[in-house]
Amino acid sequence: MASVTLSQFRGRQSDYIAQAQREPIEITSRGTSRRAVIVSPEFFDRALEVLEDQADVRAAADARGESEPPVSHEELMAELGL
Repeated sequence: MASVTLSQFRGRQSDYIAQAQREPIEITSRGTSRRAVIVSPEFFDRALEVLEDQADVRAAADARGESEPPVSHEELMAELGL
């Protein structure tokens, strides 16, 4: 990942935005503190989709854990009077 200072970014925003279409660009402040990361819209969309998928998987796992215990075939048949 390329890294530039905030002042460098300010001076050449369009160049760095173009570069971000190929690779993420880290913007630092005072040379050490990460302030932002610029990525292409495609990269952002893929990353967001992965995060949403992970959240869905966690929600499904939580839902399975909160459900009532499974009913056996025999219990169901008895409950239905069959």
